[in-house]
Amino acid sequence: FVISSYSLKHCFLCCTCGVPIPPNPANMCVACLRTQVDISEGIPKQVTVHFCKQCERYLQPPASWVQCALESRELLALCLKKLKSSMTKVRLIDAGFLWTEPHSKRIKIKLTIQKEVMNGAILQQVFVVEFVVQYQMCDDCHRVEAKDFWKAVVQVRQKTVHKKTFYYLEQLILKHKLHQNSLNIKEIHDGIDFYYGSKQHAQKMVDFLQCTVPCRSKTSQRLISHDIHSNTYNYKSTFSVEIVPVCKDNVVCLSPRLAQSLGNMGQVCVCVRVTSTIHLIDPSTLQVAEVDGNTYWRYPFNSLCNPRQLEEFIVMDLDIIRDQKLGAGAGVRSNKHTLAEVWVQKTSEMDTSQQYHCRTFLGHLLNIGDLVLGFDFANSNINDEHLNKMNPHHVPDVVLIKKSYDRSRRVKRRNWKLQEMARDREGMDTDDERQYQDFLEDLEEDEALRKNVNIYRDASKIPVESDTDDDGAPRISLMEMMEELSLADATGGEGADMMTD
Repeated sequence: FVISSYSLKHCFLCCTCGVPIPPNPANMCVACLRTQVDISEGIPKQVTVHFCKQCERYLQPPASWVQCALESRELLALCLKKLKSSMTKVRLIDAGFLWTEPHSKRIKIKLTIQKEVMNGAILQQVFVVEFVVQYQMCDDCHRVEAKDFWKAVVQVRQKTVHKKTFYYLEQLILKHKLHQNSLNIKEIHDGIDFYYGSKQHAQKMVDFLQCTVPCRSKTSQRLISHDIHSNTYNYKSTFSVEIVPVCKDNVVCLSPRLAQSLGNMGQVCVCVRVTSTIHLIDPSTLQVAEVDGNTYWRYPFNSLCNPRQLEEFIVMDLDIIRDQKLGAGAGVRSNKHTLAEVWVQKTSEMDTSQQYHCRTFLGHLLNIGDLVLGFDFANSNINDEHLNKMNPHHVPDVVLIKKSYDRSRRVKRRNWKLQEMARDREGMDTDDERQYQDFLEDLEEDEALRKNVNIYRDASKIPVESDTDDDGAPRISLMEMMEELSLADATGGEGADMMTD
């Protein structure tokens, strides 16, 4: 090749090999300079990173675990932090991943660095660092596997016979996925316990409960160990949450002061729903009111009856009340219900002439000859401080709660289901199945209640429709149901057979 006279004037020979090179402070060519100086010296070429298989997180020293996808910016930053202490004397120009098999437990990163060497010459070098992935279980997964190792427990209690509020609470927890951080869930007779590995997760559950159901909470902690040298303490925390002892379809008697503050409504009311507040309705005037947790604990009231004490009545006569005038200071009336005066008779006393007269808020549902569940005040001995002080003429003989339908037909044509939390059960009552069926019927009857619940279509049930089965019982439409996710379809199981035809 031809070298111009201008190039020869501005080049000189390498002091080691004699090759013409442009001027540089080291007076050496690049090849000779690399044989004399290795700027990657001191940087390890193989490093170990720890990975937890259970939660798929990487250890970021000293004690934090982070979620990183393969060949992500987060994983690259974590790997470079491993080399940070050994790269203080060089300048990092570029870093990138080299492809490796995902199951090889190797991560390779190509680094480009620069460093000033002899007489101010800047040398650039490219090399590969291999990171070996080693499995190590993180502290959180250790606690999950141990199951008995917990740092905080949330004890949820409700002093009632029926578990409708707990069934509703379970569906809210499943919908918002608050059970995923718990180490263990244990169901006992009058409540449920949630065990957590950190106090923050338990506090998050308590905050959620206070926003979804009317309750009050107490906190206590017990000292487990104490390090006098580092002045660190190890506590186990307990959060006690008490839900108000009132469920849907309970008959309650309010204190006179509370009834007056709610718009001069009657003291005997029916609980139609329990969400973040207690929804009450006066069966004699259709007045509705909401009682939050703070108001309840200030003016407490108890349920006058439990579901086992409800009796079945048959409607003998019905008269709709069109114009009902309320007194001064009255509260809001319900637009979803219709006030009616009815004559009812117990189905167990059909051979007698004993009938009962009462007012009800079920006028929009009842017809002559329908069956209805109610509470018989006339033949009951009730020990309640507020009810005993009432004028006997203001206490109704019967309070009707809900219309009665054939349960076997409803179960047969029910083509939907709910998810359940995995939990340990102990001391379970044989009446739980009946209570769960009551909760499912409440979801069918109350559209506002099931808006907060994920309802899934049950593919194993094919409802059979016939003219004789239509007894007017409420149902849940297919539009309100969700398709349950099947992992077999995604992994080539049941779905693969359908695609091969």
